[in-house]
Amino acid sequence: MKRISLLGSTGSIGVSTLDVVGAHPDQFVVTALAAGRNITLMKQQIERFRPRLAAVFDEAHALELRRLLGPASPTEVLFGPEGYRETAASADVDMVVSAIVGSAGLLPTMDAIEAGKDIALANKETLVMAGHLVLRKATERGVKIIPVDSEHSAIFQCLQGHRRADVRRIILTASGGPFLHASEEELAKVTPAQALRHPNWAMGKKITIDSATMMNKGLEVIEAGWLFELPGTAIDVLIHPQSIVHSLVEYRDGSVIAQMGIPDMRIPIAYALSHPNRLTRGEKKLDLRKVGTLTFLDSDPIRFPALRLAYAAAKTGGTMPAVLNGANEMAVTAFIEEKIQFNKIVSVVEEVLSRHRGHADPGIDAILAADRWAREEAGKIIEGMKN
Repeated sequence: MKRISLLGSTGSIGVSTLDVVGAHPDQFVVTALAAGRNITLMKQQIERFRPRLAAVFDEAHALELRRLLGPASPTEVLFGPEGYRETAASADVDMVVSAIVGSAGLLPTMDAIEAGKDIALANKETLVMAGHLVLRKATERGVKIIPVDSEHSAIFQCLQGHRRADVRRIILTASGGPFLHASEEELAKVTPAQALRHPNWAMGKKITIDSATMMNKGLEVIEAGWLFELPGTAIDVLIHPQSIVHSLVEYRDGSVIAQMGIPDMRIPIAYALSHPNRLTRGEKKLDLRKVGTLTFLDSDPIRFPALRLAYAAAKTGGTMPAVLNGANEMAVTAFIEEKIQFNKIVSVVEEVLSRHRGHADPGIDAILAADRWAREEAGKIIEGMKN
């Protein structure tokens, strides 16, 4: 029986994770849950899975959750950064599913690694911001990091049974989002509601917007570099609108191995939770006869400037990826709140990057400082766009 702590339980990955866990009660038990402000859903999750610990955003939400649960509830309700960190590092946990959205997932994930917990990693920002620190600590503590992102899970699966030295390159696929063929004029008029309608995947707001700008794929390039110990020159991106081939690995003899499946995050989640085994699942299966045609297009860096910025940030390294991520989070929030146009998201990020003078080998404090700086600079730029 594997004991699970789930960070980000009310988000799309968290909900899907609990679907998988709930379908296999003989193999998993939920020991701890952490979420933000959605205490209505959190209450339902606690009542179903009865974790020992739960953590929410702040004390006010914790008090309300305790009231909703009632005095007979066996779950201890915590809050804030300390609450998140306690759920991540709890002694009665075997694996932590890191699914908190954005940079907020970094410190709890680091705490879980320090406590020797294996990580099912859905929070790509952890490696984008501090990959060198995270992997160093994981090696020191003997911790396994198993990717949950569909693309990185695909690469992870394609590498099984093969020597890393034989890898020539990896190829991440991207759907291209809802505006793959939109003109610049059309992009300037995109609304948040339109950008949140992804053609293939059901995801949270932030990652859906990132998919539309292709920044999500840029962040995945940086994450893949750390996970698979490859330079950016060995990581390519192909547009694949059907989202059936989740990624590929090319070996030096010319062989290319791909992982395919329907676009359902429960598949890579199940693999991460059960690795090296596979769970039996009865959901919808891939039928290539119905899919018909699989198409692939070039990921033009002119068409998708977010990718260009991510490759450049990865090459520079240091604090630059953290600045890329922090500025992007601010710009995406501003777009969702209708403070800037869709096509200005990447412009904000590029301007912040141009102002940054990086730290080449940062510790955690320098990374967090760079993240704060990036958010402040992005805020100034966004404010200027409104005036």
